[in-house]
Amino acid sequence: MKRFILFSLAICGILFSVNSQKIKGSETVLPISEKTAQIFMNHKKSATITVTGGGSGVGISALLEGTTDIAQASRKIKFSERQKLQNTGQNVEEVIIAYDALAIIVNPGNNVNKLTREQLEGIFTGKIKNWNELGGANIKIIPYSRETSSGTYEFFREYVLENKNFMSGIMSMPANGSIIQSVSQTKGAIAYVGLAYLNKSVKPIAVSFDNGKSYSKPTVENAKNKSYPVVRPLYFYYNTASEAIVKPYIDFVLSPDGQKIIEEVGYVTVK
Repeated sequence: MKRFILFSLAICGILFSVNSQKIKGSETVLPISEKTAQIFMNHKKSATITVTGGGSGVGISALLEGTTDIAQASRKIKFSERQKLQNTGQNVEEVIIAYDALAIIVNPGNNVNKLTREQLEGIFTGKIKNWNELGGANIKIIPYSRETSSGTYEFFREYVLENKNFMSGIMSMPANGSIIQSVSQTKGAIAYVGLAYLNKSVKPIAVSFDNGKSYSKPTVENAKNKSYPVVRPLYFYYNTASEAIVKPYIDFVLSPDGQKIIEEVGYVTVK
């Protein structure tokens, strides 16, 4: 009888480990993971999925440490990170689950409606300091950035600033929500956030990556027709040794039902 109880407990432990998983990382991907995980658990009652943010770098570090099953990221895994994982015997699989049109936002009271990539570079590197240099009011520009652990920070620095450094002393915020709040309350503010975080408390502006020949606003439609220039993939990373645990959920995210949720959240589907 005792042996049977021990055997039953062992089976329960296996079932729990298979059906319990953790997702950690990007604040941009967070709304996707939260909503899809909730609906997945509603359909699969035995599944338990815990979702937390912290930034893409935090998620990938957690994957390396074995404290998460899926790292959610708004940037591609670095070569050095992949090497560290391989050095510990881990083989990492990459899955693109959605796309994001990264939005440049200002305070609603700002009368500037469009900026070129070069102007954005000038603002965030500290060369352009007042909105009157850009046709706006005589107000000091206050740029906000994500923290360095954020994949959005790294993507913006690489793609928009062309690998130039952010200005010294730039205001760094831990999450998209805190950036939205700060920009909505600060007249001279400018920042960048994931498309799904846009709301009426901030104003998205049109951007140009062809020296002002054409401008486009961050919308799902403009991301799909490729007229908006700041579009990036959103990723899940997982250890192939954990594939049996994570694949049912990832398959759901990539399914028509999962992609419909991604569209409802405010991001662009992969298909």
